[in-house]
Amino acid sequence: MAQPALIPVIVGVGDIKNKKLTVEDAIEPMQLMRLATIRALEDTGLSSEASKQFLASVDSVSVVATWTWNYPDLPALLSEKLGISPSHKTLSPHGGNYPVSLIDEAARRVSLGQSQACIVTGGEALASVNACAAAKKSPPRWTPSDPKTKSVSTSKLPDTQQTPGSVHSIGLPIHIYPLYENGFRAKRRQTPEENNAESANLYAEFAQVAEQNPMAWNYGQPAKSAKEIGTVTKKNRLICSPYPLLMNAFNAVNLAGACLLTSTKFATEFGISEDKWIYPLGGAGAEDSENFWERLNYYSSPALSNALDAALRVCKLSKDDIEVFDFYSCFPIVPKLACHHLSLPIANSPKPVTFLGGLTSFGGAGNNYSMHSVIEMARELRKGARQYGLVLANGGILTKHNVLCLSRKPRKDGSRYPATNPLAQWKLEAVIPPIAEQADGKAILETYTVEFTREGKPTRGHIVGLLQGGRRFVAHHGDEGTLQQLASQTKEQVGRNGWVRAGGNGKNYFVFEEAGRL
Repeated sequence: MAQPALIPVIVGVGDIKNKKLTVEDAIEPMQLMRLATIRALEDTGLSSEASKQFLASVDSVSVVATWTWNYPDLPALLSEKLGISPSHKTLSPHGGNYPVSLIDEAARRVSLGQSQACIVTGGEALASVNACAAAKKSPPRWTPSDPKTKSVSTSKLPDTQQTPGSVHSIGLPIHIYPLYENGFRAKRRQTPEENNAESANLYAEFAQVAEQNPMAWNYGQPAKSAKEIGTVTKKNRLICSPYPLLMNAFNAVNLAGACLLTSTKFATEFGISEDKWIYPLGGAGAEDSENFWERLNYYSSPALSNALDAALRVCKLSKDDIEVFDFYSCFPIVPKLACHHLSLPIANSPKPVTFLGGLTSFGGAGNNYSMHSVIEMARELRKGARQYGLVLANGGILTKHNVLCLSRKPRKDGSRYPATNPLAQWKLEAVIPPIAEQADGKAILETYTVEFTREGKPTRGHIVGLLQGGRRFVAHHGDEGTLQQLASQTKEQVGRNGWVRAGGNGKNYFVFEEAGRL
């Protein structure tokens, strides 16, 4: 006989911030996750004895991979420190989408009767690692680092096979998100000045949210104004155009968060008040190509759009039903694309689009930012004034996207939690321009960004272009005049004609048409 459907609920949320930056006060990520989990247990409202019983019933521990430290088996170590022996333990790959992905999967496991109580957690201690490095000391009393575990870096390209990206030293988040910002700006026919003002106003609104959030890394500091965010100065230098420092994610934080999930049946048996229950209604996840040169264009993300649409569809909701949003925001382009797709104003939205304040003001928290989004969304929905919320998490280089809808009430029609990710088999059906690894001929600039030195000098133009006939290429600037024009930000460069040639070093070089052929 088939088991009746179980309804998953989030019954406890907890987060922690270690603002102390001395070597002696450094707390490793695993311990931060443990403390966040204890806070989530306290959040259930159960007595101390009942909390212990609930913890003992946990049979699933899912952990978001941490940037901070190399653990041999983080889910097993965390379980040991919590004194539990779950049958299901999993560690996510790296990516900012995985907090939402893991919560979606935990809710699915509960619904299918595969788990009765789940912990989903993640955390970072990059600020402490930086403090220890500055003091030239090792973090004290931390679990020994596992040399076999692969580290992640957002400042160094991985050592991989020769690709159009690796040959041209482009592929980090600081490179790719600006490609999309510039492409999105050109698609909407904004001037560079209008685009900068839009980004600055959006992030100023986010900074005001972070100013009021006790868990934000910048809590207690006056929020940066739009003028401060949008004006290039020595302290707010350009990283890769058009983004100055205050439009880039800030990752040097010590933060962790945890969510506890179970079924309404199990929560009732334990006596967890319904006032604590938040219903995950369903989610969806999709990925664009990991290779940025194999994207459809540089002004949209089909995976992001499809994940939003599919999540709403499986939850039997419309975008108008959603009263509050939290959009991932490592760079302005991500919330912009989400707002654009859902027909929300990019600035001054009548509906909140962040509860945290973005990865610049709240703090990047490595892969785990959106765990805090779910936590804050749960707290907001518990207040009762709003019923439906949506969290969008993004990972990679605008690559992976997971969306989760949450509510104070169960699914409208009483149906069970979606048994699968509705986009598990999704593939982009549109034709992608073929790549010309060695390019030569007349070309048009599809998108670009310029990388700047710490002293504010443009050092390299990263270009994606199209040859006559439609083949795409990746290139560097081919002469100083082209670099200066790309760096000027006084007029639109996307769509301009030029010439590209293949160099003997495997790289391509582009110059504008009026600069003369190479």
